Amino acid sequence: MAVTGCSHCIKYMLFFLNFIFWLAGGVILGVALWLRHDSQTSNLLMLQFEGNQAPGTFHISVYVLIAIGAVMMFVGFLGCYGAIQESQCLLGTFFTCLVILFACEVAAGIWGFINRDTISTELINFYDAAYIKAVDPVDTTSRQAASKVLEVFHDTLECCGKGDDNQLFTAVQSSLCPKNTLPVDPLISQSCHTKLRDLFTEKLHVIGLAALVIAVIMVFEMIFTMVLCCAIRNAPAY
Repeated sequence: MAVTGCSHCIKYMLFFLNFIFWLAGGVILGVALWLRHDSQTSNLLMLQFEGNQAPGTFHISVYVLIAIGAVMMFVGFLGCYGAIQESQCLLGTFFTCLVILFACEVAAGIWGFINRDTISTELINFYDAAYIKAVDPVDTTSRQAASKVLEVFHDTLECCGKGDDNQLFTAVQSSLCPKNTLPVDPLISQSCHTKLRDLFTEKLHVIGLAALVIAVIMVFEMIFTMVLCCAIRNAPAY
């Protein structure tokens, strides 16, 4: 059996949307790989101090994105093939996968909104732990290790200190901060706390915008899939 008329248009519209969905999966996979290997985040998240690794919550989120991108590409291909073949079985499988993906995306969005400050807060706490050791007047192995950790933060983020630095930090500031981050204008914030929040806020905004666009596409795909399945079921047999 074959669909005709408006249903024929819906068939190709569904194919087009699935092709866009497949491309979106590729884009998400590419963005996730970029976030995983981005020099700023990689430099910070690979740091170790006193046997503790920098918090890896951000990397866990990126790995989830990589999995989502790969699944989206598979589901998009399944939808394209099912639409062209007018197969109720393939379209039904595609619809089920789409509903599961949509539910996972909503759940991930809620989790991300609730924990939107967790990643930056964890890294700020890690930075502060090294900061306390680095300003210790007593020269120890721990202080030297902490100083190296702070230097990576300062070089990567082009920042210097916490924004409310004490005299102990001021005494070692020139050795820990790159020259271009040393405060010249007191009105310009060079706080690493601020830079860390800005860094992950920008990346989360990119992820959130991509998720919103994909959610809209998925809603239209679910509607067109149901309409096309009904049209195939009611189409006359030849």
